[in-house]
Amino acid sequence: MPPTGLIEQAFAPAAASIEAGNIPGAVLGVVTSDGDRAVQWAGAAQIDPQREPVSRTTWFDLASLTKVIFTTTCVLQLVEEGRISLDDPLVKAIPDLRQYDMNAAERRLTFRQCLAHQTHLPAVEPLYTYGQDPGTLRAFILQRVWQAGPPVYSDINYMLLGIAIERITGQALIDQPLPEELSFRPDPKLCAATERDTWRGRVIRGEVHDENAFALGGASGHAGLFGTIDGVLDFARSLLDGSALSPESIKAIRTRESDKRTVGWEACHAGWHGGDACSPDAIGHTGFTGTGLWVDFERGLAWSLLTNRVHPSRHKDSGILGLRRATGERVIALFDEHAQL
Repeated sequence: MPPTGLIEQAFAPAAASIEAGNIPGAVLGVVTSDGDRAVQWAGAAQIDPQREPVSRTTWFDLASLTKVIFTTTCVLQLVEEGRISLDDPLVKAIPDLRQYDMNAAERRLTFRQCLAHQTHLPAVEPLYTYGQDPGTLRAFILQRVWQAGPPVYSDINYMLLGIAIERITGQALIDQPLPEELSFRPDPKLCAATERDTWRGRVIRGEVHDENAFALGGASGHAGLFGTIDGVLDFARSLLDGSALSPESIKAIRTRESDKRTVGWEACHAGWHGGDACSPDAIGHTGFTGTGLWVDFERGLAWSLLTNRVHPSRHKDSGILGLRRATGERVIALFDEHAQL
């Protein structure tokens, strides 16, 4: 897809969703490996308590895109620096993990297993209901006897990875260096609003929507990152052109560890959020707040759709799966059509 001309056609499903009242606002961005870029936006960054328009420079709560843009990338960079290997157990960085039971299953978990969601840990736990002291909650995560189950997509995996990053680097996640237009501490006035949260008693804007990440101090391995569309596209292009990670690390995020997962990312499969037109080894990820990023290496193409679909409430059917799939299929169709000209 060229940087201009076709982006409005690709944005049409999002425009229709905004018009129907399914989502308040959206920004769609497309980037190619050679740097061509196009961005389109419409709708509201906030409708409650008052309406404010979305723009290209609106910051979005990226939610679980934190897992791939920050956590996975950071772990792989630590591997490249020789500080850990993917198949090291987490206890190499967190020796006190389940320290009262040397035979605990958690002590055998590896970085690769956690990145690829191939562990026994549960999907999520309402840790914020146990208190809001970040240090105590981190200790609770490390010492909890987690109920075992089959491998599932798990926030707990990435909470542990976030703690490992803090231990290895000696720096809290919220203070980690980040590229421009990505931040754990955005200016709330520049952010899209998320939910009117009954727990916090306010509309959430500029602070992380995820309750566990908020209770952990605002940043965790699974959530907490904010970004603009250009911040997300800069990251996507760095994957496409190989500047973010080594060839071995790029291979890791493109290689399946299970039917639907690579190291960190979701692999293309039937019915996934990226649509059915993607190349077989395309990867992507979504965020609960309504964000998403997909990378098609074979085409040299990536796109991101950022929405605030949980504003003012998550308790409605926003149709986000259908919107994401329709957007991805339209982006690829237009890209392929242009490539044949």
